[in-house]
Amino acid sequence: MCELLGMSANVPTDICFSFTGFLHRGGGTGPHRDGWGIAFYEEGGYRDFRDPHPSMGSPIARLICEYPIKSHVVISHIRQANVGQVRLANTHPFTREMWGRQWCYAHNGQLSDWQTLPLTFYRPVGDTDSEHAFCFLLGELRRRFSEPPASPEKMWQCLHELCERLRGLGVFNLLLSDGRYLYAYCSTKLAHITRRAPFGKAKLSDAEMSVNFAEHTTPNDIVSVLATEPLTDNERWVRMMTGELLVWRDGEIQARLMG
Repeated sequence: MCELLGMSANVPTDICFSFTGFLHRGGGTGPHRDGWGIAFYEEGGYRDFRDPHPSMGSPIARLICEYPIKSHVVISHIRQANVGQVRLANTHPFTREMWGRQWCYAHNGQLSDWQTLPLTFYRPVGDTDSEHAFCFLLGELRRRFSEPPASPEKMWQCLHELCERLRGLGVFNLLLSDGRYLYAYCSTKLAHITRRAPFGKAKLSDAEMSVNFAEHTTPNDIVSVLATEPLTDNERWVRMMTGELLVWRDGEIQARLMG
């Protein structure tokens, strides 16, 4: 299975600490050697980096660790291929435009009968179940809402229903964002932690690295990190429940929808 990493913050924040531990799972402490990617939303823009090689030895991954890109929302993925070849076109995260925004998506799991999911507006570039499911998911949202709904709760409910449908085909853990909200849906494994004042020290589980967040934050900062498995071994992470959809904005949970 692949692994996911996400962040939602109320101030532009770099993810260097969490990403350092995460990339070690891509061929170091974990078997996820089939590519990796990371996407940043910053100052109204979007950029991503993807590489079909293991993150542990990737020069691009080292650049990300040493280049503190500050963002409100981040989505990252390390791949252990099940469906589709190991190539750039099959490397997460995937992105498409909808409602004038860049939507970014990463999936952990494996689906059966995914080829039967009807596609409307969007088509895959690669040949994975993950990207096909993304095209289905975004296409259904676009079909039901030609414009962003005035009440976002209606869209959230629709997204949850679609995620539940996809969970019926297998394992479907998801991170999705339009740059404003970060959506996290749990089929089997997702955990999260919110850091706020008073900030303390954190120690990575997968690398010899620790940080005192009090030295790098202000009392008003709120930063939430999500991962398939907790990234630190001295903090309390909260594990999501099966069928749970969390909607995050500025580091805080805005809505919780249950299966």
